[in-house]
Amino acid sequence: MSAVELEKLRMSGAGKAIAVLTSGGDAQGMNAAVRAVTRMGIYVGAKVFHIYEGYEGLVEGGDCIKQASWLSVSNIIQLGGTIIGSARCKAFTTHEGRLSAAFNLVQHGITNLCVIGGDGSLTGANIFRKEWGGLLEELVKEEKITEDVAAKYSHLNIVGMVGSIDNDFCGTDMTIGTDSALHRIMEVIDAITTTAQSHQRTFVLEVMGRHCGYLALVSALASGADWLFIPECPPEEGWEDTMCARLGEISTFKFRSRGSRLNIIIIAEGAIDQKGEPITSNYVKELVVQRLGFDTRVTVLGHVQRGGTPSAFDRVLSSKMGMEAVIALMEATPETPACVVSLSGNQSVRLPLMECVQVTKDVQKAMEEKKFEEAIQLRGRSFENNWNIYKLLAHQKPPEEKSNFSIAILNVGAPAAGMNAAVRSAVRIGISEGHKIYTVNDGFEGLAKGQINEVGWHDVAGWLGRGGSMLGTKRTIPKTCMQNIAENIRTYSIHALLVIGGFEAYEGVLQLVEAREQYEELCIIMCVIPATISNNVPGTDFSIGSDTAVNAAMESCDRIKQSASGTKRRVFIVETMGGYCGYLATVTGIAVGADAAYIYEDKFNIHDLKSNVEHLTEKMKTDIQRGLVLRNEKSHDHYTTDFLYNLYSAEGNGVFDCRTNVLGHLQQGGAPTPFDRNYGTKLGVKAMLWISEKLRESYRRGRIFANAPETACVIGLKKKVVAFTSVCELKKTTDFEHRMPKEQWWLKLQLMLKMLANYQISLTEYVSGKIEHVTRRTLSIEKGF
Repeated sequence: MSAVELEKLRMSGAGKAIAVLTSGGDAQGMNAAVRAVTRMGIYVGAKVFHIYEGYEGLVEGGDCIKQASWLSVSNIIQLGGTIIGSARCKAFTTHEGRLSAAFNLVQHGITNLCVIGGDGSLTGANIFRKEWGGLLEELVKEEKITEDVAAKYSHLNIVGMVGSIDNDFCGTDMTIGTDSALHRIMEVIDAITTTAQSHQRTFVLEVMGRHCGYLALVSALASGADWLFIPECPPEEGWEDTMCARLGEISTFKFRSRGSRLNIIIIAEGAIDQKGEPITSNYVKELVVQRLGFDTRVTVLGHVQRGGTPSAFDRVLSSKMGMEAVIALMEATPETPACVVSLSGNQSVRLPLMECVQVTKDVQKAMEEKKFEEAIQLRGRSFENNWNIYKLLAHQKPPEEKSNFSIAILNVGAPAAGMNAAVRSAVRIGISEGHKIYTVNDGFEGLAKGQINEVGWHDVAGWLGRGGSMLGTKRTIPKTCMQNIAENIRTYSIHALLVIGGFEAYEGVLQLVEAREQYEELCIIMCVIPATISNNVPGTDFSIGSDTAVNAAMESCDRIKQSASGTKRRVFIVETMGGYCGYLATVTGIAVGADAAYIYEDKFNIHDLKSNVEHLTEKMKTDIQRGLVLRNEKSHDHYTTDFLYNLYSAEGNGVFDCRTNVLGHLQQGGAPTPFDRNYGTKLGVKAMLWISEKLRESYRRGRIFANAPETACVIGLKKKVVAFTSVCELKKTTDFEHRMPKEQWWLKLQLMLKMLANYQISLTEYVSGKIEHVTRRTLSIEKGF
C-alpha cells in the first residue's frame, strides 16, 4: 500500500461500524484480540461494538450489543478467557436465529463482523454472510426494515481469527491460545518432575485434543516424554508390549544413573488405536502397573490448559491479528471472500476462510477412513516435522554405521533459556548419525584449555527443562586464545564445531573462519545456533531464549501494573536488558500494553519525551490512572532511566508520581518456555544434520578440509523457513559497534505499540497482509515453528 492509500485508510472507517464477538471454547489471548480490534477500529474512524456471549448475543440483541470506547478495553490484555463472553448457540444454526441476528446488526448499522473462534464458529459466520442479502429481503417483507435500509446495508463483510488451544485449524501457523495452553502443560510437567527426586514413578498425563494431537505432540517434544499417543498416528498392533519393554529399559537406566527417575507418558484425549478404538489414560496406567509393577499416577489436565494469563506470544499474535483484521474489513468489497487473518512466519497473512475449513475437514475425513499418514501431511509440514523429530529423540537406535567424524558442542556468551534443549537434541542426533560427540565446558575458553569430554545419549537426559547452560558459558572470544584452540582441535581430531550462543558465538566463529589461512586446523565445519535473550544475532528473526526473556519481563510488568492499580496516578519506568537491541523492550511493551518503549533503533529526543509526558498527563485525567514506560538499557547515552524518572516526576508534578524498576538478570533466569524448548530442539536437530551433510561433502583423501565460506554458517528462522547463512556473508549486514544486524524485522512492531497506546501516528509504514491460498501443496511447505 502506498502512503496516500494508507492515509486514506486512516479515515476509511468514517461512517462504518465494526462488531467483534468471541465464540466457541475460550482461549487465552482472545482479550488481546478484542482490544486490538476495538482500538484499531476506533483509530480508523469507525464505530466499534462488542457482542456479548458470542452468537447468542447476536441473536438476542438488546444489551448484548454495546458500543465500545478506547477505555473499555484498558487493562484486559493480561486477562485469560474473554471479557465479552462466549457461548455455543443452537439458535444461530437455525434460519430464524440468523434472521434475528441480521435485524440486530442492521439496527446498529453494523456491516463488518470480526469473529474470534474455531472452525465451527467461522463456518457459521460464512453461512451468515452468504445469506445476508436474502435475510434483508425477508426483513423488508416483514416490514421490520425499509428498502432504503436494506440497500444501505446490502453487504456483510466477515473476517475471522482462529481462537483455539488445539491449533487444529489448517493453514494457520498458530492459533490464539495454543502457546498459552502449552505453558500450562509445561508448568504441570515441570512441577511433577520435581517429585521424581524422591520416588521412581510413572506419570500418565492426559492433555486436551479430541481430534488434534498438536498439544500432546509439542509438549512431548518439549518435555522429552518417554511415550506419546496422538489421534493422527495410532500405535502399531502390539504396542502394549513395545511400550512396556521400552519403559523397562529406560527405568533401569534412570535408576542406575540416579538422575531423574521419572517416566512420562503423554496422551491426547482423542488417542485411538489402529482399529479406531479409544486408548484411555486409565488403560495405559493399568497396563504399566500390571506388566511392570511401577508406581503409576494419572493426571488429567482438563480445563487448566484453557486457564491462566496469556503468554507473550499469544498477546502479540492476537494484537497483530486484531490490527490486520480491521484493515482487511476496511479493504473488503462485495467480491472479497470471507478471510481468516493468520500468521505466517512473523508476517500477517489473509487466508480464504472456506479453503482452510475444507482442508480441516479433509484431516477429519482422512482419520475416519484410517488414512493416518495423509492426516499427518494435511496438518502441515511443521506438524509432520515435530512428529518425526520426536521419534528420532525419544528412543536411542543404533546408528546404521559408525562415522569417523568427531563434533564438539559448546555454549558461548550469556546464558539463554533453551540452550540445553539445543545441546540435547544435537548430541542425540549426532550419536544417531554415528559421530563421536564432545561437549566443551566454558565456551571458547574451555576449548582453549582442553575442557573437552565425550558424551553419550543418556548424559543429556533431563536437560530440556533446565534454564541457563549446563555446559557453562563464557563471553571469551577466540582471538585471545586462537593458538590453543587450534592445538586442541588437532589433539582431539575435531572435524566440526557447533557453537550455541549469542553475538559472541557469531563473532567468535567469524574470527575462526578469518584465521583459517593461518591455522589449517580451523578448516573444519562450523555452525552457530543463535541463543541470546537480546535477539541480536544476524541471520535469524528469532534467537533461542528471547521468548523466555520476554515472558519473564512481561510477568514482572504485569505485577508492576497490578501494584499501580491500587495507587492512583502513578507511572512506572521499567528498564529492560538487550544491550543496544530494543527487541525485548518492544515486544514486552506490546505484551503488557505499555504507553511507550524507548529503544536505540527508534531515535528519540527531548521533544518526543515531552510529548510522551503530555500524553500520559492526559491519560491520567481519564479513569485509567496508571502508566507504564519501558526503556532499553542502552537506548540513549544521556536519557538514562534516572533521567526519565526525574523528567517524568518533574513534569507530572501534581498530576502523577513516578517509580522505577530495573528488571536486570531475572530476564535470563527460569525454566525455558515451550517455544524455546521446541525451537532449541529443532535447531539442534537441523544444525547437526547440516553438519553431517557438510562433513561428508568435505571428506577428501581420509581427512576433512573445509575452507569455503558456506562451511561456516548461522542457522536461523527467516520469515517462515529455516536458513543457513554464511558468517562471511552476514558480516556485510552486521553493525559490530552496536552488536546487532543493520536491519531488523521487528522494528515494524513499534508502530503497533504506538497505535495501541493511542499515539496519533502515520500508518505509512504499516505492511498489510497478503492473500495466501491454502492447498495441499502449500501445507507441504515448512513454515517455521
